[in-house]
Amino acid sequence: MKRDSGSASVYVLGAAALVASLSLPVAVVASGFAAHRQAVLAADLAALGGAGESLYDEAQACSAAARVAVANGAHLRTCVLSEGTLSVEVGVRTFLTLLPEVGAASRAGVRS
Repeated sequence: MKRDSGSASVYVLGAAALVASLSLPVAVVASGFAAHRQAVLAADLAALGGAGESLYDEAQACSAAARVAVANGAHLRTCVLSEGTLSVEVGVRTFLTLLPEVGAASRAGVRS
């Protein structure tokens, strides 16, 4: 019997462990990036939706912005209407322990 009999299975297990340990950080970064892109999209759409509703009544504009944010998988953190410009900040929850929420901001309205 040869001394290296069965050593291939050890190499295969080692290679599988290496691939698994390298793919986990990549998956975490990718999911964080996807959540950020979702937050940016939701913020842009919420600002446009709120500004399209009203540029004079903050309550009405922010209510519309909140509805649009929720429809896009986010929640409205802040909403301010000032001088014809609606500024919003939204948050998107993630499953990541180190990064439980990702946020983004946007604004829409009359150009000054």
